[in-house]
Amino acid sequence: MPSFRALQPSNFRPTPKKAATGPDASSIHVPVARAMVDCGVYVDGARLPGKYTHGAAVAKVRELRADGQDAFVWIGLHEPDHHQMQAVADVFELHELAVEDAVCAHQRPKLERYDQTLFLVLKTVSYVAHESVVNAREIVETGEIMVFVGPEFVVTVRHGEHTGLAGVRHRLEQTPGILRLGPYAVMHAIADHVVDSYLDVTQLVENDIDTVEQSVFSSHAQTDIESIYLLKREVVELRHSVNPLTMALQRLLSDHNDLISKEVRRYIRDVNDHNSQAADRITGFDDLLSSLVQAALGKVGMEQNVDMRKISAWVAIAAVPTMIAGIYGMNFENMPELHWHYGYFVVLAVMATVCTGLYRTFRRNHWL
Repeated sequence: MPSFRALQPSNFRPTPKKAATGPDASSIHVPVARAMVDCGVYVDGARLPGKYTHGAAVAKVRELRADGQDAFVWIGLHEPDHHQMQAVADVFELHELAVEDAVCAHQRPKLERYDQTLFLVLKTVSYVAHESVVNAREIVETGEIMVFVGPEFVVTVRHGEHTGLAGVRHRLEQTPGILRLGPYAVMHAIADHVVDSYLDVTQLVENDIDTVEQSVFSSHAQTDIESIYLLKREVVELRHSVNPLTMALQRLLSDHNDLISKEVRRYIRDVNDHNSQAADRITGFDDLLSSLVQAALGKVGMEQNVDMRKISAWVAIAAVPTMIAGIYGMNFENMPELHWHYGYFVVLAVMATVCTGLYRTFRRNHWL
């Protein structure tokens, strides 16, 4: 039987394979350094000089720990793709389920444990500046920070353009006493930074709610229910970001005592108190906005009633000349007033007198 090559024509050239396309093809060769914000090695509360890749940093930390020194690596990533995150996960031995959550984002605040590694998800919030609530399209912008913490590493994955961690890293490097507490002290500092932003954002949102509240109960301002609904939506988004974190922080305080030292738990207790304070504020905002919706609807109903009374009053006043004109427009022969010299003027005087009397009556009763 002849071979396939023998059956091919002499001028046959195999078609070259096309390069792979799609989102994976464009990111498969992108190095981890493109997503890496910073990578530092810390020994006894101080950062070692020099720049490290994630692999070199882990090797350095393990070498130092083998010599009996207390060392760990902190690597920060910003919106890594799947291949970049997998490369980091292979070095730090991160669980695949947590890696998938870190890449896909859109997670609720939670705390999970995989062997000796804790995985903490934090929702970040940022206040969107605007001139007026009426013209605003968004008031609160959200993002996420995922924190992997193990005995010798901290890996942070940030999604969103706000709530950067460079300031947190700088403050910690200025306080080596906290860094000596290890990777879980870094986790506390990140959670504390995020929760403090909750308090700042809730204060700014409260100012917007106060402005809307004044407009609702003002007798001259026009009621804009759309602004209240916008604030209600943003407060719901805040609640979904803040409230679930309470459970995660409480688990950090009560569980995982074999990983988290007593001193770090004391710091976490303070973060939990601040988070509870922010959650209570948001609950109060939710209740207040619900009341404002009812008040705004009641005000709109009253305004509609006032408008209907005004319309009814003017219709009643206009009905008098309309009725009289209709009667005299029937053109019957036996209508004595048609042949009276002063009939036209008397009819006009009667119209004016009756309309004026009705107008004064409606004004006295606050219908006009």
